[in-house]
Amino acid sequence: MTAMMQNERETDVFETVKNIFSAYLQNNGHRRTPERFTILKEIYLTDGHFDVESLYIKMKNNKYRVSRATLYNTIDLLVKCNLVLKHQFGRNVAQFEKSYKYKQHDHLVCSHCGRVYEFCDPRLLAIQDSVSDLFNFEISKRSLAFFGACKSCQTEDDQKD
Repeated sequence: MTAMMQNERETDVFETVKNIFSAYLQNNGHRRTPERFTILKEIYLTDGHFDVESLYIKMKNNKYRVSRATLYNTIDLLVKCNLVLKHQFGRNVAQFEKSYKYKQHDHLVCSHCGRVYEFCDPRLLAIQDSVSDLFNFEISKRSLAFFGACKSCQTEDDQKD
């Protein structure tokens, strides 16, 4: 995919999520403020996972004037309207990621350094479908994380021995 096509896709996705978020705010009696849409845009420009503090610092470094309270409140709203996913990978800090138009994936979490790796294995979808059929259960989303040590941390541990 060319860079121009990628930019057009990102623009289309952002316009769609902006409209979804705007409708959600209006339908639920929340104000549609420029700060909320700036936060949404910054999230949809972010690749991978992020925590609120790193997003706050990134926005401050980009000269956006946004408070932590606004950031936390906006992310809560984005989670409620299914534009952002929240993960708790066993640490005290919640991790988030954009969710609209992004393929289902699962996670490997390094218990040593905290790095999160994404992976996709079609066999998991087959298992999900099988379980759904077996129990006559409609699955709306899933969350799977494997915890262990990444290659870098394994190498560090081997060097300590």
